[in-house]
Amino acid sequence: MTSTDTPQTLVPQDSADPAAPKGAPVMLALHQTALGGPEVLRLTELPRPAPGPGEILVAVHAAGLNPTDFKHRAMSVFLPPPPQTLGWDVSGTVVETGFGVTLFRPGDEVFGMLPYPYGAGSHAEYVTGPTRAFAAKPAGIDHVQAAALPLAALTAWQALVETADLRAGQRVLIHAAAGGVGHLAVQIAKERGAHVTGTASAPKHDFLRELGADACIDYRSEDFTDAEEPYDIVLDTLGGETATRSVGVLRPGGVLVSLLPSSKDTRAAAEKAQVRAVVLLVEHDHAGMRAVAELVGRDRLRAHVSGTFPLAEGARAHALGETGRTTGKLVITVR
Repeated sequence: MTSTDTPQTLVPQDSADPAAPKGAPVMLALHQTALGGPEVLRLTELPRPAPGPGEILVAVHAAGLNPTDFKHRAMSVFLPPPPQTLGWDVSGTVVETGFGVTLFRPGDEVFGMLPYPYGAGSHAEYVTGPTRAFAAKPAGIDHVQAAALPLAALTAWQALVETADLRAGQRVLIHAAAGGVGHLAVQIAKERGAHVTGTASAPKHDFLRELGADACIDYRSEDFTDAEEPYDIVLDTLGGETATRSVGVLRPGGVLVSLLPSSKDTRAAAEKAQVRAVVLLVEHDHAGMRAVAELVGRDRLRAHVSGTFPLAEGARAHALGETGRTTGKLVITVR
């Protein structure tokens, strides 16, 4: 992106649904009608959704950004082509409940991840979602902190705890450990008593040690395969050659959890090395969100927010996020 292509602060556009009944409640959303770069995002007036059975309507206070948002903005990955409003992370206040909802009431503060991938829409003033995609927001953190957690923390939890069955004393390698998923995975692994090694550029090593990492590898100058001892678990957030090479640092019976599709080379290497190699797609999960909230409540898990952007400057957030150079998370503030 050149300097002349830098996304500008967005201004509200005309309603994307001119057929909406007059007087119906509306909201502003970071909306797109075509695939492309950050410039396709427009602050658009849309009809405000209403909760269906088993759903809640949430007034969004803040919404996290994740790499999947950048990818879905630029290309059709899981979602159909636009029009679309992206965003899966959300923290806010319950406004209305649908039929059959018993967990929450209007006025409750909640945070959660909308069903991935088909439930996107949190980059807006209001969003609806299944009640059990949410949990009560921990009282000790604000909405920005809460919005940074759901997708990344659930990914780390489901990868390390539920998929790899991480236990105390095990050795864990986390790639891109200073990133959105990585920095939360470091904390979750340490909380469960693991010995944690993280890969990141050297300037981020102090940050990783503050999170609890026992060892750090500078991926620019060091080879992570030069491990003195094998690992029990590798969390691979990068895919490709990194995933294939990660097989070689695992003990027989170890687990490689990748967040990107695996190659034939990776699968073949895993079979030869007697390593379990799996690909994880994060799922919305009420129990998982409650586990995340419990860790936050005990001050054992905290998101590092490297930047916040108002909804009207969501395109700038996308442009910064997809550079891949941010530490932790970016968050869009709405209220």
